[in-house]
Amino acid sequence: MAKKINLAIIFGGESREHEISLKSASAVMQALDLNKYNVLPIAITKRGQWLIGKRGEAYLKTNLAFANKENGVTISQSQKLLVKKYQEKTITNFMEGEGSGQPIDLVIPLGHGTFMEDGRLQGILDSLHLPYIFSGCLASALAMNKNLTKIIAKNMGLTVAADLMVKRGDKINAAKIIKILSLPIVIKPNQAGSSVGVSIAKNIQELKNGIATALNLDKEALLEQFISGRELTCAIFGNSSPRALPVAEIVPKVSGWFDYKAKYADQGSDEICPAKIPKTISQEIQKDSLTIFKALGCKDLARADFIWNQEDNKPYFLEINTIPGLTAQSLAPKIAKAAGLNFKSFIEKLIEQGME
Repeated sequence: MAKKINLAIIFGGESREHEISLKSASAVMQALDLNKYNVLPIAITKRGQWLIGKRGEAYLKTNLAFANKENGVTISQSQKLLVKKYQEKTITNFMEGEGSGQPIDLVIPLGHGTFMEDGRLQGILDSLHLPYIFSGCLASALAMNKNLTKIIAKNMGLTVAADLMVKRGDKINAAKIIKILSLPIVIKPNQAGSSVGVSIAKNIQELKNGIATALNLDKEALLEQFISGRELTCAIFGNSSPRALPVAEIVPKVSGWFDYKAKYADQGSDEICPAKIPKTISQEIQKDSLTIFKALGCKDLARADFIWNQEDNKPYFLEINTIPGLTAQSLAPKIAKAAGLNFKSFIEKLIEQGME
């Protein structure tokens, strides 16, 4: 009998996408063949403590039910299982639970957003010499920074929307911004995922409010010219020889665009895969997705998002996600299914890539 592979699955974290991470972890753990794998759950609380083994498993079971509720997992709920509640930032309370000395063959980091997907967790794993799937420290940090990613994409020949950056402390001249970009304007925290804090301003007051919201979440905000069109996405799958999977179209049902609610609510959007678009556009999006994937140094899996403007017939690159959601509603598994990989096979392939 072949030796079991020891997998550590990391989830949770301090970002606003904590709840999505719990859903991804639950879906992946249910898909794993326990005859092939030993699984070590590692939960990271909303205050940054690591709960390992049975503590991590208990954390997931305790808090998964709150992940679907409007207010999600509260700080008090997140910290409930900690033994040393009053030593939250001491070294001795950085990790709790058994299993911290268990050999690990591969880590599956399933966190999204700040601290989890922006290179910081990847840097910790690198310093511990632990192999993991998904992109490394530098690629993760670059991809999380929307402005830097767009600069690289533009230099690689991808079409991107005109934009401006504003920072906390800047004197905001909303009228000047409107003169440069024209309304409507898309406002995004520069380093956040899942459309958290994103808004579309149709007038000067909405622009001011949107900037304030974005800068409350991040020290920088990216303001973009609004591009009308069809929302499309392409997953890149592979390590040494990555390939573009079929392009999917996203049709939001609960919002006017693919915001947080459309992404994660049940029946929040329809995903059409393969997208019913001209072959030339599909091929261009696949080519552009591979280009930015390679330019950033991504690996294993990422998902690039585009808007296809039918007036100028150009797909505009928006961003790339280095740890796409792996929930039942997530796009990457649906795209993989269209390419002939069911969810279980998809996860198996990811693990195989990580073990290369």
